Amino acid sequence: MTPITPLAGFAQPQRDRLAFIELRVRFVGEIRRQDLVDRFAIQSAAATRDLALYRELAPGNIDYDPKGKSYVLGADFHALFNYPAERVMSWLTQAFGDGEPLRLKTWVLSEIPSRLTNPDLDVLASVTRAIYQGCPLAIEYHSISSGKSKREVVPFALIDTGLRWHVRAFDRKTQEFRDFVITRIKHPRLLKEDSPAPHELSNQDIQWTRIVELELVPHPGQPYPEVTEMDYGMHGGTLRMKLRAATVGYVLRKWSVDCSPDHRLHDPEYRLWLKDPLLLYGVETAMLAPGYRTG
Repeated sequence: MTPITPLAGFAQPQRDRLAFIELRVRFVGEIRRQDLVDRFAIQSAAATRDLALYRELAPGNIDYDPKGKSYVLGADFHALFNYPAERVMSWLTQAFGDGEPLRLKTWVLSEIPSRLTNPDLDVLASVTRAIYQGCPLAIEYHSISSGKSKREVVPFALIDTGLRWHVRAFDRKTQEFRDFVITRIKHPRLLKEDSPAPHELSNQDIQWTRIVELELVPHPGQPYPEVTEMDYGMHGGTLRMKLRAATVGYVLRKWSVDCSPDHRLHDPEYRLWLKDPLLLYGVETAMLAPGYRTG
């Protein structure tokens, strides 16, 4: 959530409380002083001041309902905060960002398909510490093609493929930048005394630094293209995306985009078509894109 002026002048704890007020009112429809007291462990008087301040900043956003003794959504609501949709959905369905997760319930009933698997948090912690501290990582890696091996990698970013988490890293064994599935990493150990060489840094990863601009359209073989336009938020019948080459194949597969030149994939899941498959030339992850063929 990135607050816009005039909120920038307030301290972070108060902005957090004001944002919570807006979230509750906008997406749940009401808030009480006790909700602020419980969420932020503040006194009732402080909660009253926060609610009064929010009403001063956004007079049309909340009204007081004396019957329910709560503040409800106002008739002239205009958001003070810019909420990324992903974070709002996490807050609504998982109470993420709303304190200790075992104590607080979710705000709306939902059913979310689980990932294929989740990484071991101790392994993940080693990976993220290596990324943040900019140091290499010694790992035992289990590959489908080559089995178990010991490697030293220089990780710099996490990648969510929709099914599993990968880490993008320079592999000292192959002298290449590669993706490593985090669930296949065992016994990670930070090499804090070892500094990465210049050629091992992310700015030398061509697939990471290259930005590919894609143009997706409703699949010519599927009915009701106007519905596809609505589902994917298209403008003028086109969806334009800018992606790192390293992630292109994952995204196209996750979205079931037909990447064949003659849009020959006709199963119902292929709602989108990549107009110009030649844009994938030189993209290493293009092999994952449905229907894409080299040559």
